[in-house]
Amino acid sequence: MKLLLSAIGLIAILAISPFLLAQWPSYPTPGVPKLPDGKPNLDGPTPRTADGKPDLTGLWVNGGGGGGQRGQRGAAADGAAPAAGAPGGGQPGAATGAPAGGQRGGAGGGGQRGQGLPPDGVPNATFFNIGAGFRDGLPLQPWAADLVKKRMADNSKDNPDAHCLPMGFMQFHLHPQPRKIIQTPGLVLVIYEANNGLRQIFTDGRPAPKNDPQPWWYGYSVGKWEGDTLVVETTGFIDGIWLDVNGNPLTESGKVIEKFRRPNFGTLEMEVRIDDPKAYTSPFTVKLTQRILLDSELIEFICEERDATHYVGAK
Repeated sequence: MKLLLSAIGLIAILAISPFLLAQWPSYPTPGVPKLPDGKPNLDGPTPRTADGKPDLTGLWVNGGGGGGQRGQRGAAADGAAPAAGAPGGGQPGAATGAPAGGQRGGAGGGGQRGQGLPPDGVPNATFFNIGAGFRDGLPLQPWAADLVKKRMADNSKDNPDAHCLPMGFMQFHLHPQPRKIIQTPGLVLVIYEANNGLRQIFTDGRPAPKNDPQPWWYGYSVGKWEGDTLVVETTGFIDGIWLDVNGNPLTESGKVIEKFRRPNFGTLEMEVRIDDPKAYTSPFTVKLTQRILLDSELIEFICEERDATHYVGAK
């Protein structure tokens, strides 16, 4: 099978990953709970803010990775693999430290569809295809299904990331490169290493804008706490967003509901509901898990636009 060069430049990430060492000198992450032997206790208590809410602040990486510096094998106290893309930590898409779902499996994007669903029935999203866990695929409208087929037939050459534009909404969540969450009273910031993406989630009680706002790549996000869960509603997207590498769409009619939970020190759980009647016949929900990355920092990653016609199958 020939190697499929996707528009998100994952091959380039694999090529340079041995050199992605943290640029700052090692500086210990504050407030890390410890085991009796002095190693980080990633199953320790959830940190909380002054008002008692879970504190989502941290540097987070997808899949089973996390727990130590980039490039340090076995740094995690629970035996988790190093971060995806880290030196010595395997490659993005490997069984550990991978974007949820593992290798690209054609249209399935991560193995057979609908196999091994968790007890709650909510499938894990995958980097290439967020619908890989659904037995019958995503509930696409006919026009949207045709669009996805065309995008895949073109090897995703028109993915916005291939042209240094912001990635699709779920691509950022599932990307092998880490993201930093900064939680303050009234505002949660998410800084994505990939493409230097920046997202604002307002938690100060303001409503979503109703004044015909200019559509945004990331939309307008407002959040509220329901117990220990941060519930975020995002609307106001530009039209034509790619949710994932395969090109499942999100239109200007879309609404995304995210639920963020931090059940312990080292784990961030996310559940994402996509409601876009223009592109899908019914709403659907997927989930993913991220792990804390300790004693590390984001790396400056600047996308340089290249001609996408060299991708396999591009015209």
